Amino acid sequence: MADAAQPDFEPEIIVFACHYCAYAAADLAGVMRLDYPSSIRIIKLPCTGKLEVIHLLRAIEAGADGVYAAGCLEGECHYLKGNLWARQRVNHVKKLLTEMGLEPERVEMYNMSSAMGVRFAEVANEFTARIKELGPNPVKRKGVSPYAAAREAASEIALPEDTDTVADQPNRPLAPLATTKEG
Repeated sequence: MADAAQPDFEPEIIVFACHYCAYAAADLAGVMRLDYPSSIRIIKLPCTGKLEVIHLLRAIEAGADGVYAAGCLEGECHYLKGNLWARQRVNHVKKLLTEMGLEPERVEMYNMSSAMGVRFAEVANEFTARIKELGPNPVKRKGVSPYAAAREAASEIALPEDTDTVADQPNRPLAPLATTKEG
């Protein structure tokens, strides 16, 4: 457990985001050009209800400094109770981390609607600040990409990566490019 923030420490954070709300909020944050850390890496899921305990643990095991699930507002899940199941799984992972001697604050669940681009950026900034206070993940291994490991662990449920993102901001989804049909 870290005693103080490390100013040069840039945490690697994995976000498991539901397609309908949280990912759309991230998209809106990108369109609005809101500022949030470039170390946020998003894995798009059809619903956070598909997120399993093993996906969260694999991300931590691979060295992610922090992991959070971002789903629809409670009571408004497109799959009825998916975000409630995700919250239960996140809470279970917190208990497991505590038992292993790791900080449970490294894992969290957030809820937001697709219109909450500002909230997405706030959460990203607040969570990054929390992880900076905790310091690097003590189980981090050199040469292992937490994003690649988390993506592989969730490969059966993760939606394909978008190809229409800006090269210098690979974690920030953007709205699809508008196209016109010529008559």
